[in-house]
Amino acid sequence: MRVLVTGSTGLLGSKLVESFTAKGHEVYSGYNKHKPRIGFPVKLDITDEVEVKKIFKNVKPEVVVHAAALTNVDECESNKELAWKTNVSATKSIAQQSQKHNALLIYVSSDYVFDGLKGLYEEEDEPNPINHYGLTKLEGEKQVSKIAGQFCIVRPSVIYGAEPASGKENFALWILENLKKGKPVNVVEDQWNSPTLNTNLAGMILEVAEKKLTGVYHLAGAARVSRYEFAKLIAQTFDLDQELIKPISLKELSWIARRPVDSSLNVSKAMKALRDKPLEIKSALEELKKELVQ
Repeated sequence: MRVLVTGSTGLLGSKLVESFTAKGHEVYSGYNKHKPRIGFPVKLDITDEVEVKKIFKNVKPEVVVHAAALTNVDECESNKELAWKTNVSATKSIAQQSQKHNALLIYVSSDYVFDGLKGLYEEEDEPNPINHYGLTKLEGEKQVSKIAGQFCIVRPSVIYGAEPASGKENFALWILENLKKGKPVNVVEDQWNSPTLNTNLAGMILEVAEKKLTGVYHLAGAARVSRYEFAKLIAQTFDLDQELIKPISLKELSWIARRPVDSSLNVSKAMKALRDKPLEIKSALEELKKELVQ
């Protein structure tokens, strides 16, 4: 299977390339700044329509996993034009080319398409984003479902993993780094989501691609936890001092963009459809520990 992965050096993209390559697929690693270590590197600025057309023409992918996005929530709020260009306009041109080349488009969306008033959202629940990042991801979903012939929209939540990707640290690594140095950390106790290990997510997306599944799937960790509970579980798994984790409330943080209070995802559809299932949080953290030891 010929696969094009956008954002191939990101937290998820790097694992996608690894997973697809390990299964013997021909993987083209789309990147903008940091050259990927695995797959056939393809320099790709997703916001350049001409470049996107050229890559599709050269690669002729059968499957496209569109993982590239501007994911910094506050940056999306303060630079709305860039967020729209990256998360909506670029997704539109990728959807157009996927349709033209008859490729299955797997679009990586976000739990932030929801307002966070309910939690444990199912695929059929009505999205209602409360920040610009969530709005752009929802608009990206709309472009995909309107334009792409074959598509699958996948929604993860708080992706974390063993390596800082593209030079950015994820929540789990941030907690570990501080606790190992004996530094106290403030973590919100009144925000809930479904933390998703990048290895588990990549495995599930690989299965979606191989089975040619279409529609919308919530591919996240199989637990609804607060950020504070998640941090405590990380400390517990790595035998670090949990007392260093101090609970604070959302209103104490000076974020630019509003955050959904409970954007946790119901993963029962994925549990039924996939062999590689959403991991329980303790199993996911044990997997993370193994990866960090290697």
